[in-house]
Amino acid sequence: MKKIVFALVATLAGCVVYQAPPPRVYVPPPRVYVPPPPPPRVVQPPPPPAPVVDVEPPAYDSPPPQDVVSVYVEPPLDEPPPIAVGWAPPPMLVESPPDAPYPGAVWIGGYWVWEGNWVWAHGRWADPPRPNYFWVNPYYEHRDGVVVFIGGHWGPPGYVFVPPPPTLSITVVVAAVGVVPGPRPIGPNGCFVPPPPGSRAGIIVPAPIGTAPAVVTGAPPVVNVGMRIQGSGVNSNNTTVVNNGTNVSNVTRVTNATSVTIVAPATATATGQAFNAAIANQPHVAAAQKAVVHVPAPEPVSRQPIAAFTPGRAPVALPPPQTVRPEVPPTLRAAHRERGDGPHPMIPTRMPAATNPPSGNTPPQPAPPPSSPPQQTAPGPIPPRPATPQNVDAQPRGDRDRAGPANGAAPNAAAQPPGGSAPNNAARVNPNGPHAAHGPGEAGAANAARAAEAAKAKAAVQARERAKGRNKGEGEREKGERDKQKEGG
Repeated sequence: MKKIVFALVATLAGCVVYQAPPPRVYVPPPRVYVPPPPPPRVVQPPPPPAPVVDVEPPAYDSPPPQDVVSVYVEPPLDEPPPIAVGWAPPPMLVESPPDAPYPGAVWIGGYWVWEGNWVWAHGRWADPPRPNYFWVNPYYEHRDGVVVFIGGHWGPPGYVFVPPPPTLSITVVVAAVGVVPGPRPIGPNGCFVPPPPGSRAGIIVPAPIGTAPAVVTGAPPVVNVGMRIQGSGVNSNNTTVVNNGTNVSNVTRVTNATSVTIVAPATATATGQAFNAAIANQPHVAAAQKAVVHVPAPEPVSRQPIAAFTPGRAPVALPPPQTVRPEVPPTLRAAHRERGDGPHPMIPTRMPAATNPPSGNTPPQPAPPPSSPPQQTAPGPIPPRPATPQNVDAQPRGDRDRAGPANGAAPNAAAQPPGGSAPNNAARVNPNGPHAAHGPGEAGAANAARAAEAAKAKAAVQARERAKGRNKGEGEREKGERDKQKEGG
């Protein structure tokens, strides 16, 4: 038994089982993405600065005398219906409100109203017609080329003014017989007030609703669009109001305006300077400002006020117009003369100096020195060039110098015409200035006489010099002959 077990163990110990290794699988290394190198950075030079355009202040032309119809208007107790006018109201006029006669008096008027034409409603102190009634300033609106106008009126307690909605149809009123329409409003659509006194007709000044027109009294005149009025110290809210039978929703109300700010760029004002000022939005305080251009409002001929205009009403009898003459300050006139301003331009430009001819006769320009080339400052006859003697080269140099120029001419014969006249440079200057073609005038005759006297004096001096030269030459020849005779003897 032991042998059997031993044989079995030996057999098992000598039997070795070998297992084949697993197949080797090649795993490539992971590919790492290498981005390409960035393109070379090209630094672009900064763009050249925009050219600075030198713009002169806008031109200002003094306004001509103006015919104004001035009346007192009795404002209605309720808001009048809106009307549409085909042209803009004129610039504001200047009034000097007196002190309030008693507490509670309200300054009304002082703006342009419609009475078949734009008529000045003169300012005055008045009592509110009923307790707690207040004054509502007039309303001007530029709407697609026409002016929607609602005159000043009294407002009851709790009244809030709302502008007419854009959907409301408003018929353009017809002007009175013989009225010449003015320019259409120049400026953006919306509420506005007339421009300051002395401004270009037709320009409008955008403003918040409820602005007193007199706030622009102390502002400089405007010759271009750009002046605007901004609200300050204003309460505004949105509400739904029924006005003229039309529901108007989400309307911005501007009430209790205590002051406004007038802003204008230099390109809009006649002074050529920017303007920024806060003005009290109270009619009597605003009207008391000192105006840059004083255009006084004429006093009404009659103290009896007329009724406010309503569409379909028979025209009222108006007084004859009064001529108003603007008072332009000397500083504005001086700037106007220095710039040579003409009529009001829409876009001011600078004219080159060479294309701006002078006005009036100018004094004669002095002749340039002989070394500089001749300059012809005005058209005129050019004297003929003197003929050169044919025998100059044939004559010996020494004898030619002693004898002087041929024909008794001046030493500078090539630059001076015969007869002892002035050189060519002086002869080309027109003594009567650039406008000599229109007639010499007294100044031209005097200049010509002075030029003739100067030419005679110069000819006399040259004649004396030539005589001295001849005497000196003859003396030298006689001395030379005497010396030869002494040497020969």
